[in-house]
Amino acid sequence: MQIYRCSSAWIDGEVRDKVDITVDETGRIASIESWGAVSQAKVVLLPGVVLPGFANAHSHAFHRALRGRTHGDGGTFWTWRERMYEVANVLDPDLYFRLARAVFSEMALAGVTSVGEFHYVHHAPDGSAYDDPNAMGEALRHAAREAGIRLTLLDTCYLTGGLSDGGHTQLQPRQRRFGDGDGNRWAARFGLLAGDGSTNIGAAIHSVRAVPRDQIPIVVHAAAGRPLHVHLSEQRAENEACEATYGQSPTQVLSEAGALGPLTTAVHATHLSDADIGLLGGTRTSSCFCPTTERDLADGIGPARELALAGSPLCLGSDQHAVIDLLEEARALEMHERLHHHERGRLQPTELIAAMATHGQASLGWPDAGRIEIGQRADFVAVRADTVRTAGSDRSQIVLSAFASDVDTVVVDGAIVVSGGRHRSQDVEAELVSVIGEVWDRVRSSS
Repeated sequence: MQIYRCSSAWIDGEVRDKVDITVDETGRIASIESWGAVSQAKVVLLPGVVLPGFANAHSHAFHRALRGRTHGDGGTFWTWRERMYEVANVLDPDLYFRLARAVFSEMALAGVTSVGEFHYVHHAPDGSAYDDPNAMGEALRHAAREAGIRLTLLDTCYLTGGLSDGGHTQLQPRQRRFGDGDGNRWAARFGLLAGDGSTNIGAAIHSVRAVPRDQIPIVVHAAAGRPLHVHLSEQRAENEACEATYGQSPTQVLSEAGALGPLTTAVHATHLSDADIGLLGGTRTSSCFCPTTERDLADGIGPARELALAGSPLCLGSDQHAVIDLLEEARALEMHERLHHHERGRLQPTELIAAMATHGQASLGWPDAGRIEIGQRADFVAVRADTVRTAGSDRSQIVLSAFASDVDTVVVDGAIVVSGGRHRSQDVEAELVSVIGEVWDRVRSSS
């Protein structure tokens, strides 16, 4: 047994002071009690406000290499995507592992205890399979394990190069490594993956751009009982092409293919009609917003509150990792609402913490995480309340003043992964400098 002594902790939607949380040998919460007389040898002090572990519900780990290199380029999502292909083209299983380990360790420093990796870099650059057809996915599994966080590997079906008014286009040469040919071949490779104690296997439909309508049911069938994620209506151009090809919105295409439901998460959900919102909410499909990416790529502001009111649980992701800071993503969700609707307090701190933790963990297939509650996984994020950013904050509003740099201690399944703002095993800054430098050396050599 291990006792975590909290000055303050977020429990049952409010801050409780002077709480002892006992964790059993399996890494689950055994009891929650007021401070009492205990052996100091068994006590770990957690400073500030202790929140449940954060879930990063949407990640493309290799996009982290683009941070600080594309933000001033101008253009749109589509021009940014060309730079992304350059990075994807130089990855192999070893480099992918080292890059992902550094990125997942950066997430741990920010309080992330589970990550959903939307994984589509499956094969060699020419599209041929590695000896292990899931070598790239296995690299991600090992990276998360060494970083000390849980992984939901969202193995992504990606079949076509895009969608235009004339229909789907073939994969371009730089996209070949993403594709499996058709849905059945994707499903065969997907079927080889197996989860473990710290890894869930889920699936993803990249988008209606990349998976034709007649192939979507194959993915839905293969993913039955597992998390299923999909990029949805991130750009208006996607909606326009889908309407031109199918006479329906992307949400309607997914609905008719049976892809919506409580195990499904729609990522971005930016440009939706009222009917789309009704479909997502009515099926209890989750909506994952990535505000720092959506603003960086000039995608737009999605209808977060409208989706929540319709019945769609909200969760959060850092997507392209222009920022890895779930506290900032949560704050941005509310701030974008304010900018769009000219009204403050549209999403309360309780709702923001649920998006960061409870709903996000559930969207990744970890429903036993995301709450500080007896029987739940012992995931804790201690956010300091005495930094230059948080000093003087009402502790119930810490989510609106704190940043990732204010995270002091992170506990995952009862084990300390971050203490005093430092990772237990990784020199994260040095690893990021080294591996991102190697990525760009390879890009330059290949051009």
